[in-house]
Amino acid sequence: MDTHQLLERIAHLEFVNDQISMELQETDKLLRMIGFSEGLHSVKKAALEIYNFEQNMQGGGGLEPHS
Repeated sequence: MDTHQLLERIAHLEFVNDQISMELQETDKLLRMIGFSEGLHSVKKAALEIYNFEQNMQGGGGLEPHS
């Protein structure tokens, strides 16, 4: 790739990053509005608890939480 193509690629990736960041912020805000006090973090914790519960019920191992 030449310099021009690299700059175009960087611009595109920055645009995509901005879109994804905005979607995550909006989703986090909506989750807080409907009662998940920590937004996405609360949903991730709840999903992990459900997954681990189901794995333990089936005799499998669970996952460790990530920050």
